[in-house]
Amino acid sequence: MMKRITTLIVLIFITFLSAEGFIPDDLSYKLEKIPLNKNSYSILVKEVNSDTPIVAWNSYKPRTPASVIKLLTVYSGLLGLGYDYRWETKFYYTGYIDSRGRLKGDLIIKASGDPTLKTKDLDEIVNDIKSFGIKTILGNIVIDRTLFSVPMKNSSGFDKNRYSPYNAMPDAMMFNKRQSTLCVTPRGRSLKISRIDHDKSYRIVNNLKVVNGSCRRGRSWPRVRIITDKNQRSIITLSGRISNRCGRRTICKVVSMPHRSFYFALKDKLKSEGIKFKGTLKLKKVPRKAKYLFSHYSPPLEEVISTIAKHSDNLMARQLFLTLGTQFYSPPINTLKASRAVKRILNRYNILEGTTIISNGSGLSRKSKVTARTLANLLQHGYEHYGERWMNTLSIAGVDGTIRRRFQNSIVYGRAWMKTGTIKGVANIAGYVEGASGQIYIVVVLVNDRRSAIYGRRLANTIIEWVADTL
Repeated sequence: MMKRITTLIVLIFITFLSAEGFIPDDLSYKLEKIPLNKNSYSILVKEVNSDTPIVAWNSYKPRTPASVIKLLTVYSGLLGLGYDYRWETKFYYTGYIDSRGRLKGDLIIKASGDPTLKTKDLDEIVNDIKSFGIKTILGNIVIDRTLFSVPMKNSSGFDKNRYSPYNAMPDAMMFNKRQSTLCVTPRGRSLKISRIDHDKSYRIVNNLKVVNGSCRRGRSWPRVRIITDKNQRSIITLSGRISNRCGRRTICKVVSMPHRSFYFALKDKLKSEGIKFKGTLKLKKVPRKAKYLFSHYSPPLEEVISTIAKHSDNLMARQLFLTLGTQFYSPPINTLKASRAVKRILNRYNILEGTTIISNGSGLSRKSKVTARTLANLLQHGYEHYGERWMNTLSIAGVDGTIRRRFQNSIVYGRAWMKTGTIKGVANIAGYVEGASGQIYIVVVLVNDRRSAIYGRRLANTIIEWVADTL
């Protein structure tokens, strides 16, 4: 009998926590006009210098966070690595460099997971290679991408837009954010199709027809069909009609493994700088006898987390997420190790409260869970320890990032610093809002409802504007 009573008390307590809440009457009146089930959303509003919420509704209930989970990723990066952290891509060689500038061995690249490595960086990299007097590479270009353990595929396949850049998979050897870019330019009766980065790891089939007429509707863009084999080698087929009045059309897709893209781009840059290369691409670990040449460094982490938070960059978030795993665990790093690393960092500061599940650090997951309380704890810790420097890494209302257009003609313009999160059935936002008094408030709104696409933003905007206008 006592066991049943104890169980009943526990169940009542859990129910109370999951449905606890207080919403001021004037705000409650506004929210009642929005046709969302009250159990489908969580709200937490509090002053940054207070532990007592002004609004708390379902704040302990785990919700699907979508891209709001990036707050955990970027803040863990700040706590675990520091603003000034830089990814280091190391270059080695085997054999020796003779008096004629011939590298009688391999050029080796040890990938570090740098999410920023791009075509422009090859200028510096090849200049560094030339500085050692290397004029010919007689061996191979070897890439060691063993730091991360990730599936050998281009796309996460989270949704039907599998070749869109936001679906790109992470990799230790990242290059150009895994994006391949084609340019289609009508020229009279013909077409010019060019690859921006000379990546020859995918094939292009041109079935596109140039026609007369205005550049509208069915004559404005090519139809794009992509087929990828088990080795992640893709064929891009362009078809349909395009007007000869159209300008250049840029097609950006995730169709190539980044180590192949990097190899072809490096090979092309070496050639343009007069360095001969006789070998091919090899994937293997850096040999023990390899000799160090130089390192290439990324921009500081502060720039990276700002890009992730403001523009909700999924791939950069996943690269940072896996990198955090290296702070506690031996390679190869997988998502499980990375998730444990993030939790270890945040638990040092008692930030996590309630259920927290982090699948991949980016939000492209329906398994991830977080509570409004956890997000509020993180935001409070960030404000207390890093102030405006941390706040300004978030999207600023009406100014930049994902809420640049959201509050253009609102009282909130320039007075909110937020991270958004949106997938099907999810519309979330969390961050800081300046109240009418000038006081800064933490605001978290998590909406998990089948009608969130219609009413989720309306609910959040109502709350945010209430804070800006009333508090």
